[in-house]
Amino acid sequence: MGWMTRFLTAAAFLAIGVVFSPETFRSKSDGLHPPMFTTFLKLAHLLCFSTAFGAALWVTFIGGIIMFKNLPRHQFGNLQSKMFPAYFSMVGVCCAVAVGAFGYLHPWKTSTAAEKYQIGFLLAAFAFNLTNLFVFTPMTIEMMKQRHKIEREASIGEEIGWTKNQEVAKKNPKLAAMNKKFGMIHGLSSLANIMSFGSLAVHSWYLAGKIDL
Repeated sequence: MGWMTRFLTAAAFLAIGVVFSPETFRSKSDGLHPPMFTTFLKLAHLLCFSTAFGAALWVTFIGGIIMFKNLPRHQFGNLQSKMFPAYFSMVGVCCAVAVGAFGYLHPWKTSTAAEKYQIGFLLAAFAFNLTNLFVFTPMTIEMMKQRHKIEREASIGEEIGWTKNQEVAKKNPKLAAMNKKFGMIHGLSSLANIMSFGSLAVHSWYLAGKIDL
């Protein structure tokens, strides 16, 4: 199934949901916003938040680990260098929409302390993703390319796992130094990603408390 076909299918199901939603036939307003507009903002918030949270969960704890354990290191690194800019861009946009919708539905002057905290957590997730997208990811990719060059000169990098890298680094000061630099920047990127995920996780707990099942 092509990308456009999948997109149109999802859009069709969303349109059906809107048409048959009780909000479509309700004329009563909440006094602040038209009912359809309020529902649209809630939908935008929910879809963007869940997309960001789900993507972060998969990339951080599942997809990345599976790829690292099954792909040659250079192939894994090259794939990550293409995937992470798209990942941070998507999560960043989703966080922006989520905090925008939530902030519009809960104006700062009239919102409760809990709602203000949630705006803060969503803004934090957005900021951490922007930092990764524009600072840490470009630096990590550049260092990865430099390390790949050193590893190719040492005839390593096509294996799975870190064993050969660590063995060669003991005898190759240049590779050891690059490993240290890469590890530091990659660690900061991972920390920012975890902080973003944690901020979204806190918001998921808030939303769970609001759902009446």
